[in-house]
Amino acid sequence: MKLEPAIQHSRPPLERMLRIHQALQAGGFPNASKLAREVEVSTKTIHRDIEFMRDRLNLPIEFAPANNGYFYNGEVSGFPTMQITEGEIFALVVAEKALQQYRGTSFEKPLLSAIRKMEQALPDTISLNLADIEQTISFRTRAEPILNLEIFDTLAKAVAQRQQLELHYRKPGQPAEKRLVDAYHLANINGEWYLFAYDHARKDLRTFVPARIQSVKPTGKNFERTQKFSLEKRLRDSFGVHAGEGEFDVVIRFTPRAADYIREKKWHPSQVLRDLKNGAAELKMKLSSLAEVQRWVLSWGGDAKVLQPKELVTAVQQAAEAILNPPRGMF
Repeated sequence: MKLEPAIQHSRPPLERMLRIHQALQAGGFPNASKLAREVEVSTKTIHRDIEFMRDRLNLPIEFAPANNGYFYNGEVSGFPTMQITEGEIFALVVAEKALQQYRGTSFEKPLLSAIRKMEQALPDTISLNLADIEQTISFRTRAEPILNLEIFDTLAKAVAQRQQLELHYRKPGQPAEKRLVDAYHLANINGEWYLFAYDHARKDLRTFVPARIQSVKPTGKNFERTQKFSLEKRLRDSFGVHAGEGEFDVVIRFTPRAADYIREKKWHPSQVLRDLKNGAAELKMKLSSLAEVQRWVLSWGGDAKVLQPKELVTAVQQAAEAILNPPRGMF
């Protein structure tokens, strides 16, 4: 039985194939054993690399039994390399910077690993100065969510493996309670993480904030996710992540000072924006819940006025009065 040579190093696949290509170009009919010694990998790895070069890169590699080695049966001007544009390189660097919202989560390492592999496949010489991009593009988060990484990792695995979980979950201002859930989906929405899960006690889909989960434990049971679940459909009529069961025609008027900011973004798929005289604007939306849009209106201060529905008009007025005259004992 022939033993493979001890492997001291492992070269990146692209570097190995370039070495094989150079050996074939030089002639001499190199075989797998010779190439394995030169590249410091096993002969099985060389065989896989040659198959990839022949079948996927369409290089005319053949084996010559009389010479006990490989050769190019045709003209090869150069090794096929990844063709990448300056814009794609720019996008790659921007994508790496955008990883900020995944720092510390279980997604960080695989995402960085994928980006590193793409970077290794780039040609040695590029015309774009990546250092310049580092100085010109950045991402900042106003309020970064505080995550228990152990809990977050458990949630991510449960979603991927369709595991049932037992949560100790605390809503703001309430004591923690036990919740038995089927973990359907983990989403980052506007920089915040949310778990969408079927709550067995409430027999309905619920939205959980990972930062409010005090402890989590897999029950050892798996579940079949219902085909009816669609995050896009669930959030279609919401203003954020809260999906209600109502139907509200929301109309908000903005002063000229705020109207230009409103015109710069698409706030909701259903929105209809109408320009008014003197630079003001009127925004119409169809929503299923008013909780989040109420907070949004208040964030504009005196530059936003709710025209309808009456429920939202009243809620905003009461909130504004509470800001001016907070109830006794609140502070």
